[in-house]
Amino acid sequence: MSHTSALGPTAPVSRSRQGDMGRRVSTRREQLGLSRQDVAARCGSAAGYIRYLEEQQVTSPGSGFLTSLANALETTVDELTGGTADLPPGTARAPYRPQSTELGVGECRRLLGTHGIGRVGVTTPDGPVILPVNYILLENAVAFRTVPGTPPAAAAGNRIAFEVDRMDDVLSQGWSVLLVGVARAVTDSVQVSLLNERAHSLPWAGGDRSLWITVVPTRITGRRIAARHAYLSSTITRPELQ
Repeated sequence: MSHTSALGPTAPVSRSRQGDMGRRVSTRREQLGLSRQDVAARCGSAAGYIRYLEEQQVTSPGSGFLTSLANALETTVDELTGGTADLPPGTARAPYRPQSTELGVGECRRLLGTHGIGRVGVTTPDGPVILPVNYILLENAVAFRTVPGTPPAAAAGNRIAFEVDRMDDVLSQGWSVLLVGVARAVTDSVQVSLLNERAHSLPWAGGDRSLWITVVPTRITGRRIAARHAYLSSTITRPELQ
C-alpha cells in the first residue's frame, strides 16, 4: 500500500534506503510488536520522528534521546548503534544470585518456535561437528535445509543434537533448548514444496541448499537462567554455560 503526502502518493520506503540504525530500530520494534506510536509514547517523542529515524539515512541522534529510545525498545544504546555487532554473546558478567530453572517440554517447544537459527551437532568421520542452520518448527519436528554431501547432510539417518538459545548480555540472562532425535532426509517432492513454502527465509549461507532434513525429537530439554530477583518478572533469560 502506498503512502500519501502533501505532494501526493509515494511508494513505501525500501529497507535498502534505511541507515543501519534505522534497520535496527524498526527490526527491534517489530520484534516487540510495537507500533511507531507505541515507541513514541514510551520515549516521549513523536511517531513521525520514529518513522524518520527508521526510513532515512540520518546521523545518530543525541545521547539523551538514544538512551530513551533504547529503553523504549527494551535494548541498549550499543545494540541500536551497532556497538555490539561483532561481539560474541556472553561477555557480560554473570547475574547476581543466578536462578537456574529446568524448562518443561511445552515451554521448550514454544521457545523453539520463536527462532530461525539453531545449531546442528553431528558426528562425521573426522569427528563431531556443530554448525549453525536456518530452521523452521513443524508440528512434531524441526527442519532445516542444507547441501547434499556436506556435514549437516550427513545427519540423515543418524541420531543428532539440535540446539537453540538466546542470550541477553544487558541482563546477563537467557535460555537454551536442546533437542535430540533421529534426522531424516525429505525426499517426497510434495513435502519439499510444503517446506519451501513454510520457510521464513532463504538460508543465510546462500547457495543451492535444496536438501531438507527433519529431526523428530526423542528428547527435549531446556533451562533458563536469570538473576534471582528478576526471575519472577522477566521472561528473557540466559542459558547456563556448560
